[in-house]
Order: sequence, then structure tokens, then C-alpha cells
Amino acid sequence: MRINHAIRIAAGVAALALTVTACGGSSNKTASQHAADGKLTIGIKYDQPGLGLQNKDGSYSGFDVDVAKFVADKLGVKPENITFKESPSAQRETLIQNGQVDFIVATYSITDARKQKVDFAGPYFITGQSLLVRSDNTDITGPESLNGNKKLCSVKGSTPAQNIKDKYVSAKEVQLQEYDTYSLCVEALKSGAVDAVTTDDIILRGYAAQSPGALKVVGNTFTTEKYGIGVKKGDTESRGKINDAIDAMISSGAWKAALEKEFGSTGIQIPEPPKVDRY
Repeated sequence: MRINHAIRIAAGVAALALTVTACGGSSNKTASQHAADGKLTIGIKYDQPGLGLQNKDGSYSGFDVDVAKFVADKLGVKPENITFKESPSAQRETLIQNGQVDFIVATYSITDARKQKVDFAGPYFITGQSLLVRSDNTDITGPESLNGNKKLCSVKGSTPAQNIKDKYVSAKEVQLQEYDTYSLCVEALKSGAVDAVTTDDIILRGYAAQSPGALKVVGNTFTTEKYGIGVKKGDTESRGKINDAIDAMISSGAWKAALEKEFGSTGIQIPEPPKVDRY
């Protein structure tokens, strides 16, 4: 009985090892390899109107979604074979490193620190940091008007709030509130729990457009943020193909058309397209 029991345990362990190996082999495929199989898992934001939004009917919309679909198409993957996965700011590197997504298109600013962990295609858009306040607020006109009495909201794993504290002396004592998502920051702003939300201008304009008359973007942009598509570190083949797709989106006019579709009603001036970095 003991021998049979030991054999059953050994067989179970062997089966488990095979299962783990099979799963690990799948997650270790590159984005290009998954695309060759006809399917992709792409990370996006679920709560950013105009950029990456999960709609009530379960569909997805926004400029990042448009970019993701265009890139996928150039890689040979049809929209119905894309699985979108929510990618909060603080989890993006982990999702890529663990193979849970093939690439991420989620207002993902290219920084030197992030390039230590993942590679970036792009940039596919360049914006700058700004501030969102309630429409009746006259005290906050830009980062220089923040002080210790003001509560400023941003998101864990992002850089905007720290930028404010680092670059503007008058904001050194600003009370920083960190939430998991920008949509939670916006709700806190509407309720009066915070005085301002800071992140990239294009993100804030999407929220302002979603709540006409209630919120406004103030001041000029005060940083430069280059949005890239994050891929696994060292996956130069996929990065090159995604760069080619971004170039094609820009040259074909689809890039400008997507921005006009998503942000034309907000009054935003469509910028010149960026030049893809082939480092």
C-alpha cells in the first residue's frame, strides 16, 4: 500500500511539473510569437476616458485602444483575437515581466528608471503634466499656487505628484494623497476630499470632458511625457515591429484621425506626431 501511495504521489508531482512547464513555456513567448499564433494580450487602462476606458457594455474605447488595435493588426492579429487586460500604473512592469501581457499601451511614460525593467517602442504621443480642479476653484491656477493647505491627488506608481514637490518650492508642503487609480482621484476631487488632481494633460482633459461644467484643467503643462508601448526587456524583434506599426499609423493618417475622434470635442489642439525612437 505504501509503495502504491508513493507511486501515486510521484505521478502527481510529475504531472504538476509538466503543467507548470507548459504554462511557463506559453508565458515565455514573445509578443511576436504570440501574434504569429493569432492572439495577443494587451495591457490598457480601464478608467481613462478618451484614452483607455472599459465601457458599460464591456467594450473598450480610447486613443490607447485605437493604437493597440492598429499595432495588433500590423502584427497580424484581428481585433476579436485581442484580450485586453487592466494595467494599473503600479503594476505595469510586473505584468510585462511576468508575461501576463504581450505589451502595454496605457499612458506609459518612457523614463530611464522604467527602461531598466522593460523596453519601450515609440513614443506614440507626447504630452505634459497639468492640474485638474473643480470649475468653481479660483485659488489654483497652476503648480506655483499649490501650498501646504492644498490636498493634491495622484496615483501610486506614477511620477506626477512627486514632480510637483520636486520642481515647485511653494508646493513642498502640499499634502499628497495617493490613490490606486485616477478615476478615484477624480471622484475625490468632485466630493471635495482633495483640491486638485495631477497627471498628464491629455488624461485630465478626458476627465474634464466626461464631467462638463464640473471640472477644468488649469495652467500650462510643466513637464514632457513621452508615451511608449512597453514590452519585455530584450525583446528587440517585437519592439522593432511595434515601432514600424507606430510609424505606419502616423504616416497613414490613422494617428491623427484617432486623436480627432477621441478628443476633438475637448478643444485640445492636435499636436505634431512624435518621431519614433530607434535606440
